[in-house]
Amino acid sequence: MNKRPSKNQVRDQISQEVEEFLRQGGEVKELERGVSGLVNGAYNDRSLGFEKPKEQRTPVDHLLRDIDQRRQQKRKPEHKTPSRRPRKKIIYDDFGEPLRIIWED
Repeated sequence: MNKRPSKNQVRDQISQEVEEFLRQGGEVKELERGVSGLVNGAYNDRSLGFEKPKEQRTPVDHLLRDIDQRRQQKRKPEHKTPSRRPRKKIIYDDFGEPLRIIWED
C-alpha cells in the first residue's frame, strides 16, 4: 500500500514545479486583491441574490393537511378476523418420542 505524501512534501513538490515553470520562461501575473472576482471592473450582479423583489408564495396548507390524513389512514391496520384453520398438535411420550398427531380447532 502506497503512503500518502505529507503536506511538507506536497509543498516542496509545488514549489519545485513553480520554479521549473519560471526557469522555462513562464511568467506569473500578479493582480490586485479582489480583481479576479470582478466582471469588467464591477461585481457580477447576477451572482447576488438580493436584487429581486420578494416573491409571493402559494399557500398549500390544505394540501398538506390532506396528505397527512391519507398517511394516517394508511398507517391504521385493518383488523382481520383470524382464520379458523385446524392446527396440528403432536403428542409426545415421556421420553420425547412422538406418539401421534391430532388436529385442534
